[in-house]
Amino acid sequence: MLTANDYSHESVLLREVLEWLPTDLNGVYVDGTFGRGGHSRALLATLGAQARLFGIDRDPQAVAVGKQLAQEEPRFSMVASRFDCLPYIVEQAGSQLSGVLLDLGVSSPQLDDPERGFSFLREGPLDMRMDPTTGISAAQWIANAEEEDIANVLYRYGEERKSRWIAKRIVQERQQSSITTTTQLASLIASVVGRGAPGKHPATRSFQAIRIHVNQELAALEAVLEQSIDTLAPGGRLAVISFHSLEDRMVKLFLRDAAGRAPQPKGMPYVEQEAKVRLIGRAIKAGQEELKTNVRARSAVLRIAERI
Repeated sequence: MLTANDYSHESVLLREVLEWLPTDLNGVYVDGTFGRGGHSRALLATLGAQARLFGIDRDPQAVAVGKQLAQEEPRFSMVASRFDCLPYIVEQAGSQLSGVLLDLGVSSPQLDDPERGFSFLREGPLDMRMDPTTGISAAQWIANAEEEDIANVLYRYGEERKSRWIAKRIVQERQQSSITTTTQLASLIASVVGRGAPGKHPATRSFQAIRIHVNQELAALEAVLEQSIDTLAPGGRLAVISFHSLEDRMVKLFLRDAAGRAPQPKGMPYVEQEAKVRLIGRAIKAGQEELKTNVRARSAVLRIAERI
């Protein structure tokens, strides 16, 4: 079994997060996706002596790293949970939040560890759970889900155009033998999809979709976005880094509506909308310098809003 320190993770859009997230250097902050602590350590180096930072993660390996950091740094606390627990953080801190950071998706250590089952490039058990101690694995879901349900997940969460053909092939295959490894599923998907887009593995969309479904990622994101409105102090900021269009669309539309910019129905009287946040700049993407050293930053999009 690989340990928490066997893989490194390069934090995405770190300079931009440090530039735009902190508004009160002695406030209470949340790193909702602690990972290996890159963003958290950089924030701690920036924040003042009276600041508090709470790291959240449901990955046991990430939690272990966070607990070690908490022993070394009195301003830091680690919470083992999904990130939609902001009311609990407010209760623990005794005050509203000055900033919330969400770095969505899968971390490099999770992708690089074959035992976690996130990557289609390495042979490993078909798991994909952020917390391997709870819920059902990807293999268990694939073994029992209805063909229609598989197709719907692949299409909704992966925008996979050949979702129904893949689902049909999965059901046919599992009648012959269990689908239990990452490469087994990846090969099956490739046999249906073909070569796919240049530079993109044909199983990319399907693996993304299954991972999102198994971990209920979009439900957690929807919940934490709503929670941020109630838990951020006036002037506090929410910063969200997304890595694919589904997440970014959710964040973009939520912030648009929270800023009082929801589209008005045509032909109906204008209704004044309450603005709960103000948008800070436009969507931010990684610059050329960062892309040279961290290829995984190429799809990252950072959006920031400030509580009014």
